Amino acid sequence: MDNKQVALVSGANKGIGLQIAKDLVAKGFTVFVGSRHLENGKLAVNDIGEGAHALQLDVTDQHSITAAAQHIEQEYGRLDVLINNAGISHAGRSDGDFPESVQSGLLTVAPMEDIRVVFETNVFGVIALTQAMLPLLHQSPAGRIVNIGSSGGSLTWNSNPDNPHRAMFGTYSSSKSALHAITLAFAFALESTPIKVNIACPGFISTALNNFAGTRSVEEGAREAVRLAMLGSDGPTGTFSDENGMVAW
Repeated sequence: MDNKQVALVSGANKGIGLQIAKDLVAKGFTVFVGSRHLENGKLAVNDIGEGAHALQLDVTDQHSITAAAQHIEQEYGRLDVLINNAGISHAGRSDGDFPESVQSGLLTVAPMEDIRVVFETNVFGVIALTQAMLPLLHQSPAGRIVNIGSSGGSLTWNSNPDNPHRAMFGTYSSSKSALHAITLAFAFALESTPIKVNIACPGFISTALNNFAGTRSVEEGAREAVRLAMLGSDGPTGTFSDENGMVAW
């Protein structure tokens, strides 16, 4: 055991999650790299280096979540930062099928089983993991929860008729809108504690989530999440922001 701050990043074996884990390790954190498949997590840890530890974590599996919480408790007895990064854009389609997945994600045609799969990871998984980690976060003098949101889930932006992308508002974007709402619910419920709960918007990052169609790097996308993870006691809670400032709800 050491005195470094301890962080858990879900879905951290690739993409934004991996970069967030790298950045936190570089800033002196001990980081648990959450991955559905442990072997993928171990490969990520080899990439990150000392200070990172692979942790099997499937946010849709309560047994996996419980085991992860027990492991962190046994190893460190607390958790200082939880990054809820794990997310999916569509259900059961290959990365190369992204354009079709966007169209089939429209709620007018999306199969209910697909909608449930996306919400299970992007919404219910965040609630379940956060609930499980709260006892450990309460053991930290300054617990921080950072959820990875999306401007694509902004109701303000999508209700604007001048937004050229709102025609794609569907399963994924509505799941992010729901994530934004539950972030506020956690923030309000924890206002009387030192724990701060905020949303980081990474922007349109080039990752497997969008078949690498994004225009920003993972390094750029990780910045705001890392900043929010390191907020001081006078920092805000219940906010939605990117590296340029507040994002419209």
